[in-house]
Amino acid sequence: MGQDQTKQQIEKGLHLYQSNQTEKALRVWMRVLEKSADPAGRFRVLGCLITAHAEMGRYKDMLKFAVVQIDTARELEDPDYLTESYLNLARSNEKLCEFQKTISYCKTCLNMQGTTVSLQLNGQVSLSMGNAFLGLSIFQKALECFEKALRYAHNNDDKMLECRVCCSLGNFYAQIKDYEKALFFPCKAAELVNDYGKGWSLKYRAMSQYHMAVAYRKLGRLADAMDCCEESMKIALQHGDRPLQALCLLCFADIHRSRKDMQTAFPRYDSSMSIMTEIGNRLGLVQVLLGVTKCWMIQKELDKALESIEKAQELAEGLGNKLGLLKLHCLCERIYRTKGQQRELRGHVVKFHECVEEMELYCGMCGESIGEKNNQLQALPCSHFFHLK
Repeated sequence: MGQDQTKQQIEKGLHLYQSNQTEKALRVWMRVLEKSADPAGRFRVLGCLITAHAEMGRYKDMLKFAVVQIDTARELEDPDYLTESYLNLARSNEKLCEFQKTISYCKTCLNMQGTTVSLQLNGQVSLSMGNAFLGLSIFQKALECFEKALRYAHNNDDKMLECRVCCSLGNFYAQIKDYEKALFFPCKAAELVNDYGKGWSLKYRAMSQYHMAVAYRKLGRLADAMDCCEESMKIALQHGDRPLQALCLLCFADIHRSRKDMQTAFPRYDSSMSIMTEIGNRLGLVQVLLGVTKCWMIQKELDKALESIEKAQELAEGLGNKLGLLKLHCLCERIYRTKGQQRELRGHVVKFHECVEEMELYCGMCGESIGEKNNQLQALPCSHFFHLK
């Protein structure tokens, strides 16, 4: 298959993919990969396969194609191709919650001396790196990366990147419990979709609606949370977006838990858990198990709560997710206080404070811990943050 035919077939695949005929598109692209003698065409078709597998939540396949793409980039001996392929390798590892690897591949990208094309990718590299630091609960570095990504987005007038960064910032502030900002950023992302997103994939709208739903729930605005989550889930189902379906199911379950409706919450946690397990989102699994634990605690089933905590703890330790561990120690503390088991209680109090110290979750002004309750925060230019009050 020559250069022109390769190009033609890639376009045919894209047309099928955009009209939701994903499996047909994948067959067309796989045929190009087998038959094409054009390395640049092969590189491009691998990019299509990587994106498609990412959106379906087939992260191990995504990683496999990213590795092949690096070999193709080396064959082409072009630093721009190499930067793009390393970014895809970083993103594959980010999706598989291999956060240390993600950071190391992102650093490789930033150290490559390519042309202006590579420089335009630096915003995406910074975003992926920020997501990985957030996964490891290294908040200051995560914020630095997100702000750098936002600068790249503004300088290159890249509205899609800006939208993605706003969603990540929503997630960032939801984790450290500044719920006003956790809502502000995805609302900004939704505005960008409305103003510029005519030709964009619907996943941008779905993503911003999902992050708005999370913030609304945390603010106690449950009806608004439900509306946004339903909107997001509708798009996720239309597009076969398994990762987003899992997140929406988790959000639905959390909303029902907030309404004290455990009978509706439990099956949704179960459905979310099975998709998260299937796609390999271990960080998502920690979130699901935290929700399940809280349900058992509301029902005074403390031994079942401890079983969920044990599973979550193993996952959070494996990922290096310190915030997950902190939350689990906090829940253990409450359980053992109720049970009157002083020795276990003391152990978890100590570990809880170790986590707070490790994450440097202290306000630089008043010295109180950040992320214990909803509080407006302000970040300094050095990315240290403190209580607004």
